[in-house]
Formats: sequence, C-alpha cells, structure tokens
Amino acid sequence: MNVFSKHSPSSASSASSASSAPSAPSAQSVPSFPSVRARTATRRSVLRGLGVATAAGTAAVCLPAATAHAAPTGERTRGASGTYALTLVHLGRDGAPTTDYRTLLTALSGPDAGSGRQLKDLPSTVTVQVPAGRYLLDSTLSTRPVGEGTWGNDWLVQPRLDIDRDTTLVLDARVARPVDIRPPVGDARFEQAGAFAEVTYEGVTGSANLMTKSLDLRVAHLGPAAERGAVRTWVDSYWSRPGGVCALGYAFRGERALTGLVRHPTQADLATLVVRPGVPASGAGTALVEFSPSAGPSPALGLAVPPGGTGTMLLTPERGTWDLVYGSPNGEEGPTNHYFVLGRSFTPGSTTVHTFDLPVFGPALDSSPGARPVAQRTGDTLDLTVPLLADGDGHVPSSPLFTASTVTLHRNGTLVATRRGEKPGHASFTVPAGRAAYRLTASATQSRGSVTAAWTFTSAATATATDLPLSAVRFGPDLALDGTAPAHTTSRVTVTVEGAALRSGVRSLTVSVSTDRGAIWTQAPVTGGRITVTTPGPGKAVSLRAELTDAHGNTLTQTHLDAYVTRAATGAR
Repeated sequence: MNVFSKHSPSSASSASSASSAPSAPSAQSVPSFPSVRARTATRRSVLRGLGVATAAGTAAVCLPAATAHAAPTGERTRGASGTYALTLVHLGRDGAPTTDYRTLLTALSGPDAGSGRQLKDLPSTVTVQVPAGRYLLDSTLSTRPVGEGTWGNDWLVQPRLDIDRDTTLVLDARVARPVDIRPPVGDARFEQAGAFAEVTYEGVTGSANLMTKSLDLRVAHLGPAAERGAVRTWVDSYWSRPGGVCALGYAFRGERALTGLVRHPTQADLATLVVRPGVPASGAGTALVEFSPSAGPSPALGLAVPPGGTGTMLLTPERGTWDLVYGSPNGEEGPTNHYFVLGRSFTPGSTTVHTFDLPVFGPALDSSPGARPVAQRTGDTLDLTVPLLADGDGHVPSSPLFTASTVTLHRNGTLVATRRGEKPGHASFTVPAGRAAYRLTASATQSRGSVTAAWTFTSAATATATDLPLSAVRFGPDLALDGTAPAHTTSRVTVTVEGAALRSGVRSLTVSVSTDRGAIWTQAPVTGGRITVTTPGPGKAVSLRAELTDAHGNTLTQTHLDAYVTRAATGAR
C-alpha cells in the first residue's frame, strides 16, 4: 500500500505522535497528521485551540497546557499560565525568514507527556507557551520550485529539547545535508521516500516523519544528543522500474538524528525477490504485490504483476526483515484473496523466488519456532484453524477458493459432530474430558479437485492450550504458471513432511499416485525426498495420496484428487 500523503504547498508531508510504550506501528498506518496516545492511554486532540496575536511579522501562539505544577528550585519564573516561552525562528535555504514550514512539537515528559502540537500557516517567527519538560521537535522547511522543478524539503529533527526556561530556537534550513539514495540500475525512476525518527524518554516514545515525492530532500540533527540508544531513525526510498521495484531502506539507532545520508549500493549489496503469479481457479487477472520493511512505518510502493509475468524487487538486507502481501486476482465475486509473507530476512547477493496460486493445494503446518498454532486443545475444547488450501509454495490464503468444506470429529469411533461450509480446516468441538482416541477429518472441494486430510491421535482434557499432534505432507511438482505439467513425461515430485512428524520423527511414509481420479493407486517409493511420476495424456489429472505414521503412533492419510493437470508437451512454460 502506498501510504504517501501529499499536502500543499510542498510535496512533503510530516507527522508526529507519542505513546506511553515504544511500539512499531503498522506499515499501513502512517498518520498524515499527528496521532497521540498519552501516558494514561487517554486519547487527546492533536491540534489544540490556537489563540493568535500578530505584530511586526511575528505571531504569539498560545497552546493550552495540561495542569501546571510547581517549578523546581532554581528554575526561572514561569509565566502566568505556568509555562515558558518557546520562540521558533524559521529560515529557508537562502537564510531569509520563511513561512513555508510545518513544525511539530511532541511532549515526552511533563504535564503534556504524550501529546503533540503543530505549527503551520503562520509567520516565520512563532512563540508558544509550553510547560517544562522534554520534547521532540521536528520541522519541515520547504523551498518552492523554480519553473518546472520540484519542491525542496529540509527536515530538521531535535530529539532532545529540554524546556526549563524561556528558549529561542533558530530552525535554519542551511544546516541540512542531502539524502542521496540511488539504486544501481539505470532504468529505475524515483517514486517516493520517507524519513522517520522515534525518540524514547522515561517510557514515552515520540515519533515524527516526513514523506515526499521529491528527490530534493535534506535532513539534519539539532541540539544536544539524547540518551544512549534513545533515538531510532530510518529512511526508505522507493524506485519503480519495468516489472519491478527498488526498495532501499537504512535504519540506525543512537543518540542523534540523521544529518544527511548518502547510499549508492551495488548489485552485490542488494537482495533480489522475484514474485511469480500463477493463474488461480477463478481466471486470469492482475495481481498486486505490496512490499515493505517489517519494522516501523514506510511509504512502500505497490507493484501490479500480470498473469504469466514476474515482479522483481531489489532490496537492502540491512533494513531488517521485510513483509510481502500478495493480492490474488479473484474474479468478480467474493473477497480478494491475500497471501502474507511476513518477517523474512535476506542476504546480500541472494535471489528468492515466491510463486503464488499454483498447485498442489493442501494443508500447510508451519513448524518454525514461534509459529502460530493451528490445532489445539484447551480443557474440553478442540480448536482448529488448519490451512487446508495453502498453495504449492505453502502460502496460506486469506480467502481460499472452495465449493464445499467439511470437518468431522470421531471419538473412540463415535461421531462427535460435523461442521460444514466453514472456512476449510476451521472448526471447534467440545468433547468429554477423559482420554480417548480421536479421528479428525477435514476436506475441501475446489472447482477442480479436492483435498482430504484424516488424522488420528489420542487426547485428554488439558489445563492449558496444548497443540494437537497433526502432520502434513507437501507435494512439489514442477509446474508452469498455469498450474500444468507436460503430458506423457516422467518427472520428480518433492515430498516434504511438516508438523508433529517433523518434530518427533517419521515411523513410516507411503506415497501413491493415481491418474484415474483414485480408481487405481500405485505406490511411488520416496527416495531422497522425491517420488517419480509419469503424467497421463493432455487434459488429464494426477492424484496423490500420502499415508504417514509419526514416531508416537499418530497417523495421517492425505488425499489430493486431481492435484494438478497436464497439457500438451509443447505447451509454453
């Protein structure tokens, strides 16, 4: 999602906020205006009432403070309202006073802790009354373009502004230094950039940002250094190119904000992410890929990828982990189907390929540490959220396409209940507390083909949420982007075990293949994690079945009828 927010007069927008606990906001929720959460978690208005009086080109803007408190010993006498005068002088790149600015003041301590204030559309010199405390100040000073040029933006950030007396600050655009981030490819065109700062002080985190569609961006730190590690800053620059995006991001943590940033990465410095859209059962269409860093907000940049095409992202691994959201073309009916690939790390020079919406569709059980459980028992309740129709790469769809869905549970051979029509693999059952043998069967039918997984295990009431020992088998044939394999050919299909059997070990695994929709099954030995499949004639289908027992005796029978179809051997890949 493009979260860039444009405002007049310049091509930059800025915002600030503060919260009582440091947190990384969603990359899709960058505020175009200051949004604040006070230390007490009570939401306050960002823009407060302004009383303005002007004289000789200056303005005195009184922003009401929270309840006043007594001044510490040795502090200068406060004004009648219990505040100090903060005078801000705004100077442009030519050193002359400017009114093309937006200045934001975020309170990190004192009675206003957690609130933000904004100044814009005012004379170049402004005086505000503020209570004593620590503040984050940032100011965007804009330079009007000459002719057909673009706006220039100078972003000044003072992460530590301690108010304990009347104070005057000169915000001078001339101290800023260029942000010069460029990709190593000549066909890239700059689209947008974002600069961000987060400052933490005594449990309150204030944030500020500037987003711009102009390459003419300069930044500077103002004032003294903050405490060690209190300042987190990052800059993300996005460029479009034919069939791809360059996402160049750099993050820092220290005591100061950035003063300029120059980065000209080489191809070897970057990682490559390739996205290949398959053709879903609903028909062809254009997929939308959204790609952004996991940590902190970012302007991001969407990429439309046509069916049969590819999208290529060049990215900076040092920005941290990245999130990819793939929006699948889904016909005219029903919600758009999304796949989420979150928190992925990359290494310089690497190439990673993600293919979406290709068979074999089936259950996927993420066995990595910290993965979200998909089948648990808590007390007398069995809760299931098994992704029964993950695509061939294991991506889990938000709205899987299916025509029928059933989940059935037996206890000691007796039917407990059947759930129909819900999201495939999703159900909840209440069962007696005593230990018993269970058979859980989940099935889903698509426009062509079906998936059925039947698990057996023993279970008893639990005091806390306990994972059920479910396993899954993934099949990986080599398919074209239309989901087909060439007819009358012999190929190797990968076989991968996931879930409980991956953790405990596999006691036995038998795989069978059918080319007549399950009328006749032929065993296919698993050698080196692969089976050999000879495909039938054009337009026919390959069906697959796995029978697995894990080291503890829990079993799985998983059947894919019409797992994938064939095409004429000369068909384009």
